[in-house]
Amino acid sequence: MLIAERQTLRMVSLFDILGPTMVGPSSSHTAGACRLGLMARAILGGTPERARIQLHGSFAATGEGHGTQRAIVGGLAGIAPDDMRLRDAYEEAKSAGIEWSFEEVDLGEEAHPTTTIFHVEGGGEAVSLRGASLGGGRVEVTEVDGFAVRLGGNYHTLVLQAHDEPGTIAAVATILAGHRVNLATMRVDRTGRHKDALMTIEADEAVPDAALDAIRGFPWLRWARRVEKIA
Repeated sequence: MLIAERQTLRMVSLFDILGPTMVGPSSSHTAGACRLGLMARAILGGTPERARIQLHGSFAATGEGHGTQRAIVGGLAGIAPDDMRLRDAYEEAKSAGIEWSFEEVDLGEEAHPTTTIFHVEGGGEAVSLRGASLGGGRVEVTEVDGFAVRLGGNYHTLVLQAHDEPGTIAAVATILAGHRVNLATMRVDRTGRHKDALMTIEADEAVPDAALDAIRGFPWLRWARRVEKIA
C-alpha cells in the first residue's frame, strides 16, 4: 500500500493574504462553504437529487447570517464562489431539481468549528463525506464513505472505490502515466484485505476522459469520479 504524504510546509501565496474572489460576506463561511458543496457534487459524480447537510460549530451557530446554507446549496448546484448567481442559489438549486435539508450536529470539541457532513444522492448513486472550511476560502475533505482522505480541491483529483486486489495501485498509476498525468499525492485506505478500498489521487493535470474510461473498465472497480481543480 502506497501513501504519499502531503508536505507540511508551503509557500504563502497572494490568495492566502488577500483571500478568494467571491460573492461575500465571509471567505470561510461563504466561499469555503460553497467549495465544500462543489466538492460534494463532484465526488457524487453530478448534480444531487437529494442532500442532507449537517452543520457543526460556528457553521451551525452563525452560518445563516453569513449565508453559509445558501452557499452550500449553490455549490451543490454547481455555482462557483465568485458567480453572482450564488445570491439566488436556492432558486437555482430548485430549478436543478435538488431537494435539501439542514440540521445541526455536535461532533465534539476536537472537530473543526466549520465542519460539515454531506449525505448526497443522485443518479442512482449515494455518497457521504465530511469536510471543513479552513479560512480564506480553503477547504479540506477528510472523509469519504467512512474512509480517511485529505482533499483540498487544489489539484485535479481522482477518487475511486474498488475491491482490494493485488496490483490495483500499479494498474491505475500505469494508465495515468500513459496519459502523461503527473501525480502529486496518492492515498489508499481499505476496510481490510480483499475488502473495500478507497484511493484518492491528486494530479498536476486533469485526468483525460480516455484515462478515466480505461480505469472504469477494471472489473474490481466499484466507481471512479473526477474532481476538477477548484479555483
